[in-house]
Amino acid sequence: MSVVSVRVDKKVKETLEKAGVDVAKEVRGLLEGLAWKVELNERLEELDKSLSKVPPAPRGFSAESVREDRESH
Repeated sequence: MSVVSVRVDKKVKETLEKAGVDVAKEVRGLLEGLAWKVELNERLEELDKSLSKVPPAPRGFSAESVREDRESH
């Protein structure tokens, strides 16, 4: 685990504590969510790069594949 310190206005902290908000838990959740989004974006970029190397299917391939599949049943 790592420790992250954040400065907020005293009034903000008091308001949240008065409302019963667990500030540490909320901040942790927000940071974990942000980290998940960053990782997701990185993986999507990698996938985009991989897919850009794949040549497109020939024209009419989809229709022909569906037709073959329907006729085989």
